[in-house]
Amino acid sequence: MERDDDTMPDGGGTADEAEVALRRRLAAALDPKGPGRPVLLLVEGAAGTGKSRLVARLTAAPTGSARRTVPGDPPAAAGPELLVAEDVHRAPADDLARLRALLAAPPARLACVLSYRPEELAVPGLVLGPDTDLPAALTVVRHVVGPLDVAEVHRMAVAALGADRCPPGLAAVLHRVSGGVAQTVADLLDLPDLPDLLPPGPAAAGQPLAAALDRIGPPPRLEMLLRRRTAAVPEEHRPIVFAAAVLDEPATSRDLAAVAGLSGPRSTDALSAALRAAALEERGDGRYGFGSPLAAAAVRRTATGPDREVLHRRAARLLVRRQPVPWERVAGHRRACGDERGWLHAVERAARQFEDSGEQQRAVGLLESALATGPVPEQARSRLARLLARSAVMGLRSDETLKVLRHIVADPGLPPAVRGEIRLDLGLLLCNQMGDVMEGRDELARAVDELTGRPVPLARAMSALAMPYGPDASFAENVAWIERAVTVAEESGDPVVQAAVAANRVSVLLNGGDPAAWPLIERLPRDSDLIGCRQQTSRGLCNAADAAVWLGHYDSSRALLAEGVELAARSGAAYAEQTGRGCALVVDWATGRWSGLAERCRAFVDESGDMPYLASDARMVLGLLALARGEWADTLDHLTGPDAAGLDTGPVPISATASGALVRLALAHDDVAGAATEAAAAWQRLRAKGIWAWAAELAPWAVEATLRAGDPSTAGAMTEEFAVGLDGRDAPSADAALEWTRA
Repeated sequence: MERDDDTMPDGGGTADEAEVALRRRLAAALDPKGPGRPVLLLVEGAAGTGKSRLVARLTAAPTGSARRTVPGDPPAAAGPELLVAEDVHRAPADDLARLRALLAAPPARLACVLSYRPEELAVPGLVLGPDTDLPAALTVVRHVVGPLDVAEVHRMAVAALGADRCPPGLAAVLHRVSGGVAQTVADLLDLPDLPDLLPPGPAAAGQPLAAALDRIGPPPRLEMLLRRRTAAVPEEHRPIVFAAAVLDEPATSRDLAAVAGLSGPRSTDALSAALRAAALEERGDGRYGFGSPLAAAAVRRTATGPDREVLHRRAARLLVRRQPVPWERVAGHRRACGDERGWLHAVERAARQFEDSGEQQRAVGLLESALATGPVPEQARSRLARLLARSAVMGLRSDETLKVLRHIVADPGLPPAVRGEIRLDLGLLLCNQMGDVMEGRDELARAVDELTGRPVPLARAMSALAMPYGPDASFAENVAWIERAVTVAEESGDPVVQAAVAANRVSVLLNGGDPAAWPLIERLPRDSDLIGCRQQTSRGLCNAADAAVWLGHYDSSRALLAEGVELAARSGAAYAEQTGRGCALVVDWATGRWSGLAERCRAFVDESGDMPYLASDARMVLGLLALARGEWADTLDHLTGPDAAGLDTGPVPISATASGALVRLALAHDDVAGAATEAAAAWQRLRAKGIWAWAAELAPWAVEATLRAGDPSTAGAMTEEFAVGLDGRDAPSADAALEWTRA
């Protein structure tokens, strides 16, 4: 970002607009027909911000016949002169004197451009030294070149790597680690396989930034700059610089002194020396530090190992005195100083802190790192694993979490109750984030056996087995599970598990078209003081919206989505939020809001494609849109391709709708036998499930295919079975489909 500062500002707009304004200033000064008012353009910016590139662009094609000159050259007769001096902070005294002399009585058509680093000026704020006196006839413009914003970093990344190698979130992480310093961004973009080194995307939101920094390290150019500046600080004052690097955030002079082990005038002198050498910078609000995490990392590498340990130990002691305690940072410092017991304690406290504040993704990243580090004492390992499992089911996909949980439940030394609790969340993770419903439900069933006498996790496991979307259990079995779960949840007295079971009860009843579900939605604890209750409510609302769209209650679905997604985002239920966003695509398809829908679906698949259950909504809609456009190959790819939900293993309502589209496609190709075969298989899946409200997009086409195949008796029986299945059910879409089927 850039800004201008003079008596008649050119700034206020975008960086591009500011550059255009600067060009106009230079052009006006160099115009032989102009009023002849000289201009001094001061281009100010910290190291690496892009001053030289800006100066090169501004002076590449000066207007008119300007003569490039240097101080001391004989003046042109009357023609315009362009003087460019870069890195003025390094200029020797005699050069500064020549510049001052020129600018004290500038030629009428002089445009002078000076670039400099303000942090390295001999006298702060005085570019040309203390003896500068600029005449009133000289227009002086200061243009500050600051850090790039995320959008500018994204443009640099696309230009360097290509759009296809810039995954979502890459620019944000690049911006964060670099502080937006243009040269550092450019150096990072020169790294081979950069997208593989940084953790972009929502799925990695919980991954500590330190992990990315450890992989890439500071670029050599930045490291050399910081080493030079640190070396310029007298040795007795350097601990203040190392303290800032270890704290790795803007800190007060008192905190820096405490970590550096300095007191009184010694700490003040040290901080002043560090600022004079530009080893540290003022960060506002009485705080000091570095411009980016990579800069801090570069300085940390210059300290010796024993010195770093001492600094990290002091930093941990400092931070535990804060309220609230930043336990994640404490964990990092304790680990860095070799305090393993204290590190594990801080990790656990940090994870609980994140869980309480709805930041499950951050908890997952921290716990994964801790459990993957090496041998962890058994007691601590069990506690951390339970925390990881609990956080993971509210977040997004994590293959590392899956691997850790599988390894832990296989440990024969684990107490059965602990194993059952972890297995419960493993099953939920498999069913939801990983999209492996069959294996997930097997784990849930095993968890039920292991959780006898533990009503809270037992109710959760039973409630999860009640969810009706999977093809492995009939609707009657789902209903039986939710009834058992309700009883156990009531006995538990735990409000969070009661909210979880209530949310699933809504899903079971509403998907079955039971009108009794609607009042239950209103009773979900939206305003509970417990974040766990709000998370479960957000999940229940998003799942209710999904059920409503399959039933044909589109307005209700939109209203539930709006409430559920907002509550999920506010309470940190990332998976529920994504579920709601996927459902919104189905609602748009069902209600004819097709403008831009394919693009929205593709974006959603790109964002959540590693979570098959989530992406199945978007893939189905893409297939249906392709069918409507007559794009047969794309229809098949979206509905039956390698990334599509399996018709026999995926969510039953999606399988039924996809089969309906495949029957239509076969009929359009006059493949009556193929259409009848697909219809029979899909019908059998619905019969096994027992939720006929999900047949709205299948039944008319399945019956037609059966009739055209010459089997009116079976077609009639299908129609009657459909009608019986809808008796007493609140399912407007299926009711309309039944009338069509009978026509």
